Amino acid sequence: MSVTAEKKQEVIKDHARDPNDTGSPEVQVAILTERIRNLTEHFKGHHKDNHSRRGLLMMVNKRRSLLAYLKKIDVERYNALIQKLGLRK
Repeated sequence: MSVTAEKKQEVIKDHARDPNDTGSPEVQVAILTERIRNLTEHFKGHHKDNHSRRGLLMMVNKRRSLLAYLKKIDVERYNALIQKLGLRK
């Protein structure tokens, strides 16, 4: 259900702006997106798991806030991230 350490490092490496970057909005959004996708798969088999659903909603709201911040400071980075992650169809 959660993201493994190896998968998290791979996501960080793919979205980091420089080799030591772990906290940029792009990296945070990418990690949240991976966690959201994992939880979405979890709910296909456990539709009554409301405690985890609350966590999912909090992650979605956090991602939305980070995306709004990124769009406000740099639209090109925002658009590139949206394309790369496949969000906002």
